[in-house]
Amino acid sequence: MKNVRTKPLLTPEGEQLREEDPWAVYPRPLLERDSFFCLNGMWSFCAGPEAPEERIRVPYPPESVLSGIGRSMGAHPHLIYRRRFSLPEGFRRDLVFLHFGAVDQVAEVFLNGVRVGSHAGGYEPFSFDISEYLQPENLLEVCVRDALSDGVYPYGKQRERRGGMWYTPISGIWQTVWLESVCRSYIRAVHAVYSEKGVEISVEGPKDGTVSLIAPDGQHTCALHGGHAFFAWSAPRLWSPSDPYLYRYTVQAGEDHVASYFAVRHLTVERQGEVARLCLNGTPFFFHAVLDQGYYSDGLYTPASPVCYEKDICAMKALGFNTLRKHIKVEPALFYYACDRLGMIVFQDMVNNGRYSFWRDTLLPTLGLRHRKDRRMHRDPATRAAFCAAMDATADRLRGHPSVCLYTIFNEGWGQFDSTACYRRLKSADPTRWIDTASGWFAGGESDVESLHVYFRAVRLRPPRPQARKHFPLPRILSEFGGYSCALPGHVFRPGKSYGYRQYKSTEALEDGICSLYRDQILPAIRRGGLCAAVYTQLSDVEDETNGLLTYDRRVCKVDAGRMRALATALQSALEESGTCNRQNAAEQKDPAENLREREIGQR
Repeated sequence: MKNVRTKPLLTPEGEQLREEDPWAVYPRPLLERDSFFCLNGMWSFCAGPEAPEERIRVPYPPESVLSGIGRSMGAHPHLIYRRRFSLPEGFRRDLVFLHFGAVDQVAEVFLNGVRVGSHAGGYEPFSFDISEYLQPENLLEVCVRDALSDGVYPYGKQRERRGGMWYTPISGIWQTVWLESVCRSYIRAVHAVYSEKGVEISVEGPKDGTVSLIAPDGQHTCALHGGHAFFAWSAPRLWSPSDPYLYRYTVQAGEDHVASYFAVRHLTVERQGEVARLCLNGTPFFFHAVLDQGYYSDGLYTPASPVCYEKDICAMKALGFNTLRKHIKVEPALFYYACDRLGMIVFQDMVNNGRYSFWRDTLLPTLGLRHRKDRRMHRDPATRAAFCAAMDATADRLRGHPSVCLYTIFNEGWGQFDSTACYRRLKSADPTRWIDTASGWFAGGESDVESLHVYFRAVRLRPPRPQARKHFPLPRILSEFGGYSCALPGHVFRPGKSYGYRQYKSTEALEDGICSLYRDQILPAIRRGGLCAAVYTQLSDVEDETNGLLTYDRRVCKVDAGRMRALATALQSALEESGTCNRQNAAEQKDPAENLREREIGQR
C-alpha cells in the first residue's frame, strides 16, 4: 500500500503553532520545582550520517508535519540531532540534569563531544547528570536509532507499511527536552500513601524539613521526621470524575523546595447477587469509556500543544464519557495530570512488542479461537525482557496519578507470553489498580477482569451461572466494541480510504447507529450480563480509520452532545437498577455473608 497523502490536516493548535517555544510547559507535575530551561524549538537535524543538514522543530517526530520535515525516515533510521545552548544567568546551582521526555527508540547522548549516556525504549523519560561536562557555550548531540523492524522494543500501532489499523511510524525525539538545576542535597522523589486514618508523605533525599498540605479545611504544616510526615483526617474528600479533588502539598527540605499532589480514591470489587461489580469509592460505577489512540493529524505522537490533551478530555466529558482507554501508547505526564485535574479515568495499556501475525492474532480469534496457553508464545528472551522493563517503568511513573485505575497488559495476543507471570509481576509492583491481563482474547491466566472485544457480532452476555464463592466470576468489561465509521470530506487523511466496522454516509445516520448499539446491546448487557465497563472505538479518526467521534484534525464532532449525555445517564441508571434487583435476589438465597463480597485490590 502506497503512503499517499493529500495536503496536511492541521489541528487548530497546529495552525497557530509558534516556532520559538513549542511545549514550553513544565513537564513533571508530580515533582515540580522552580528550575526549568526548555530546549525545545529548532535544532539541526540529519537523517543519517551522510545526509544533508536540515532544521527540525523539537519535540515533534520528523515524520510529522509540525516537525518541519514531514516525511518517512526509512526502515532503519539513524538520526542525528544537534543544538547549541548557554545556561541562563543565575540558572546553575550545584548540579544540572538533562531530561528527555521520550525518544524512539535507542538514544545516545553527547555533550561537547563527551558521551554522557544512552537509553533504550521509546516511551520512558530518562535523564543524565551533565554538571561536569558543561561549558559557557555547549553543543548537545543526540544520536537515535529506531529499531522498529526488530520488534524487540515496544512499538504500539506503528508500522513501516501503514494502513488500516496500523499507523505512520515515528522516530527520534517526541517529547520535551529540558534542563533542571538542583542543590547537591536535593529531593529525588516524593510519595503519598493514604489510609482511613490519614496520609503519609515520604521524601527521597533530605530527611529533615517541612511539608505543607492544602486540604478542603485549609493549610496544614507538619515537620519531616526521617523523611516522613503524617497528616491525620477523619473523612477525606474523595476523587471521582464528578469531583476530581486534588490534595496539593509542598516540601521544603534543606535548600530544596518542590510541589506535588495526590488524590484519595478507592477501587474495590463488590459482589451483587451473582455478578461482580467494579466499584469506585465503595459504589458500583459504570466505566463509560472511549478508546484513545493518542494520534494527531499534524504531530502524530505529539499534539501541537498540551492544550490538545485538555480539549480531547473535555470533548469526551461533554459527550458523557468518564473513562479513556489509552490504547497501546504511554503519554507524557501532562496528559495524566490533565486527566487528574479534569476528572477523566484512564485505563492504561502497556505497549506491545514482538511479532504480530494476522492469522494468529486476528483471524483465528475472530472465528472463535480465543483461549490459548501462552507460556511458550513469543519466547525470545530479549523481547520478553524489553516488554517487562517497559511495563515496570510504566507502572512506576504512573503510580502517583489517581486517574489511572486499570492496566491492560496484553491486547489481542500481540506479543503475549506467560500472562500469569506478567500479571503477578505487575500486581506486585502496583497492587492498587485493577489489571486486565488479556484484553480481547487468549485469556486463561490470572486477571482481575474478564475482558471482551466484540466487533463483528452482537454484544450478548449471558447471565453468570450461580457458583460457589471460591469460583465467583470476574467483573466483565467490554474493552473494545463499536468502531462505526463516517468519513467527512475535507477532514480525512486519505480521501477514498475509510476503515471501520460499519460504514455510515452521514453524521445523523452514524449517531442513530451508535445510540441503537448502546440501547439494544449495552444496556441489556449491564442489566442481565453484569457488564461493568464498555470502551467504544474510538475518540478520533486516525489516518485510514474514520471511526472516531471526532475527526482526525479535531475540528468536527460527529455526534450530538445532548443525545450522548442522555445515553451516559441511562448506562449508570441501568447499573444502579441492576444492583437493586441483584440485592433483592441475593437476600432470598443464602447467608448474607456469602452474598456480598468486597475486597481491596491486591488482596487475593
